[in-house]
Order: sequence, then C-alpha cells, then structure tokens
Amino acid sequence: MTVSDRLHVSAEFPAVLERIDALAGMLEAGADAAEAAGRLSEETGRALLDAGVVRAGLPENLGGHEFSPRQLIGTIERLSRHDAAAGWTMMAMQHVTGTTAAYLGAAAADDLFSDVAGGGHARLAGHGTRPGRAVPVDGGYLVSGSWQFASGMSLATHIHSAIQADGTGELRVLAMPKSQVELVDNWDVLGLRATNSIDYRCTDAFVPATHTYPATTTTPANGGAMYRVGLVNMAAIGHTGWALGVARRLLDELKSVAEAKSGTPNAAVGTAQFHADYATAEAKLRSARAWAMHEWQGIENALAAGEALSTDQETLIRLTLNHATTTASEIGRTVHRWAGTAAIRRGPIDRFLRDLGTGTQHITSSPVVLQNCGKWLSGAQPRAHWEFLDLVP
Repeated sequence: MTVSDRLHVSAEFPAVLERIDALAGMLEAGADAAEAAGRLSEETGRALLDAGVVRAGLPENLGGHEFSPRQLIGTIERLSRHDAAAGWTMMAMQHVTGTTAAYLGAAAADDLFSDVAGGGHARLAGHGTRPGRAVPVDGGYLVSGSWQFASGMSLATHIHSAIQADGTGELRVLAMPKSQVELVDNWDVLGLRATNSIDYRCTDAFVPATHTYPATTTTPANGGAMYRVGLVNMAAIGHTGWALGVARRLLDELKSVAEAKSGTPNAAVGTAQFHADYATAEAKLRSARAWAMHEWQGIENALAAGEALSTDQETLIRLTLNHATTTASEIGRTVHRWAGTAAIRRGPIDRFLRDLGTGTQHITSSPVVLQNCGKWLSGAQPRAHWEFLDLVP
C-alpha cells in the first residue's frame, strides 16, 4: 500500500481542540472590532494559525497534521462554535492551502511548503468556481481574470484560483503570490463581515506550470488517502463542520436566554411550546451531525481500503452538507423566534444569525446541488457521475 492509499488519523486532534477552546475569550472580545475592520486581527489570525487549524489540513509528509475527514469536521465545528467568522476564515484557508499542498508536485511543494512545521509555509485564499483565462506560454501560463469571495485574504500570502486553458479548455487550479493580483476591497455585507472575503483580479500574470494542477484530480502528490476525495469533496468537509458549529452555538445561546428568563411572568421561553421547539431543534441538530459523521465514517473506511468513491458516496457527501446547512438555517429561525430582544440587539445571537444567513448562501449547499442529489438517488440519471457540483450524464 502506498502513502496515498493510507488514511491518516492524527494524534494531534485533541490538542488542537484544546488550543481552540483556549482562544474563546480572545475571539469573543475581538468580534466587534473584527466586524468593523472586515477581517480578523493579525493577533487573532496568528493565534489560530499557531493553534494548528490550518496545519490540520496539510499533508503529513510536508509537516502537517493531516487530520482525517471527521477530525477536520470536528475542528471547524469547534472553532465555528466559538466564532462563526473565524471558523469560516480558517475553514477556507485550511481547505485551499491543504489541497494546494496535496495536489502540487515537488517543485511547488519545495517553494511553498518547505517550512510547515515552523509555520513559514504559504497560506492561500481564493476562489475556484469561476475560472480565469490561462494562455499557455513557455513554462506556464499567462493568467487573466476576476474572482470573488477570497475568504481570509488578509491572512494569505498566496492566491488559489481556477483557470481554464486556452485551446484545450482544461480546468486547472493555480497557486501564485498575492503580490501578483489586485485586491478589490469591496466586502460590504450583512453577515460574515470579519472574513475579508474580497474580490481580486489580474491581467497576464505569469504562473509556472509547476504551480498548477488539474481541477478534477483525485491523485495527491503529497499526503494520504483523504486527498483522494478531490477538491470539491474536501470543501464539503469544512462547510459541514461550519454549519454544525454555528447551529450548536445558537442553540447554546438560546438556552442561556431561557435560563436567564426562567420564572419571569409571561416569559415566552417558559411555555410548553418553547420547550417543544427547543427539543425539536436539538433533535434535528444531533441527527444532522450523526448522519454526516456516519457517512464520512463509511467514506473513511473506503479510502482506507484503497477504494475509489462511488457516485452514491459522492452524492451523500453533498446531501449531508446540504442537510446540515438547512438544519442550521432552521435552527436559526427557531432561535430568532424565541430569543426576543436578544436576537435584535448587538451581541452573540445577532452576530451568529447574520453570519449564518450569509454562510448558508454558499454554492455548495445551493438548491441546484440538492436537485442533482435527487436525480441520482431517485434513479433519474442512473449512469451519471459528479464533476464538481454538477451531476453529469
């Protein structure tokens, strides 16, 4: 069995969770300032990097922790429970930095990831669903394009972007220094304000061929079996953890509101209907989490056995993410209904509700993806397969 056939389960997982929990006070204290600035502070970003959140997604042979899929879900879930914007920022950076390290070859790995253990590695931010133009030239490509939603750009050193090669139409993903693009500081939104998810663009920027990889690859150059799930399925891992963590925090906040108002005359949270709604929300969240973890355990078993993912497994990755996101959204409505003025005044509930409303708009949980899941599961397209977020006949 080769290195890429082995599923790595990291012994660092409990320690990383402990370090994340230790930052809870810092995250809460800095939340308002981060929203006002549109980004996490440098101090907060550095603390999260030092905690190992991004290193968790990096291949072990390059010095990363290489968490298993369920460990990655648990990591982003824990961080997002403390702060939704910090969870989103680090989820995005963990994903694109980890996959870049996994799928680029030796030349790029030496350039970008020679000091992972020491924290001096490249950190990437960027967008992969709207490709830029790539004109083949000697040794690489001249890249032009405009991209959106580069979450965590303020903490990044390099850019991750999708490109489409002229002539062949091949979709590839690049890694290039942030200095090669123009940043467009236009992140003016209701929720996830502190994620610095800005736009960026470039014209005829040279990128060596060694610093690009096929967007559909499931063959890692570094790391083990986890990276064989491919770029989109790796994204689903983080987004699943984010939805579960945000929903958990909102239910915990609602519980605190109910406890504070316990015994108050005519308090809505003292009614039988509130108790029933809270129990229902708790059941939905625990069920969504249990189902996601169950499906990912099966995928981990398949990866450990050296098996390729089936269309059914890829469908359930997308469906469990959609279900977790929808469940989180439903829980948000329940919390808003019962939290009273705590839901409209500045504070954790207000902030988490706004962040949830923005995060649930992500393309990975779109209605079209759900419809495509239904096409497969219902037998409407029995010989289809997944290409990114599309079910292709």
